[in-house]
Amino acid sequence: MANVINTNIMSLNAQRNLTRTQSEMATALERLSSGLRINSAKDDAAGLAISDRFTTQIKGLTQAMRNANDGVSLAQTAEGALQETNNILQRIRELSIQSANSTNSASDRRFLQAEVNQLLSEVNRIAETTSFNGRKLLDGTFTTQQFQVGSNARETIGVSVAGASGEILGAEQVDSQISAAKGAGTAALNGTKLGATAAVTTT
Repeated sequence: MANVINTNIMSLNAQRNLTRTQSEMATALERLSSGLRINSAKDDAAGLAISDRFTTQIKGLTQAMRNANDGVSLAQTAEGALQETNNILQRIRELSIQSANSTNSASDRRFLQAEVNQLLSEVNRIAETTSFNGRKLLDGTFTTQQFQVGSNARETIGVSVAGASGEILGAEQVDSQISAAKGAGTAALNGTKLGATAAVTTT
């Protein structure tokens, strides 16, 4: 008995065209859904590798920008505290000059010294409490810190914030010099002469 094979060429061509069309429609729908021309290696292997590299670079730069903004915020926090400390030191200098006047009585000088002591305590408080994200900035421990500001290795900025306590700044030394002198002489704050030291004395 002979074998008979029935073949419908037109039907096979139609099925092949339908399958290709469905595949193209699926690819088009995937691109529309994702907004990307390349969604997998089968779309464009070389293009996908380049796209992945660019995507990694962009994400790294985005995070580096956040890091830089955090660094700016940290610097602004430290700057604000240092400005307040500077204002206090200027007030201490003003009190030192004021106390050099011989018209001040012993009681006047005790009051002036009391204010100086309070101001020094405030300087130390600022140094101990100024922080950013839990990191203290002005107590002398925030040194040799690195900020990653680029998407690649070694693209960093080094930052060191000196301590700003009364002892580190020399303000406490000035206070002790003023208190111990009890007579004519001068005291200096960071190399700047404050005037006669006889005015403010320790009680």
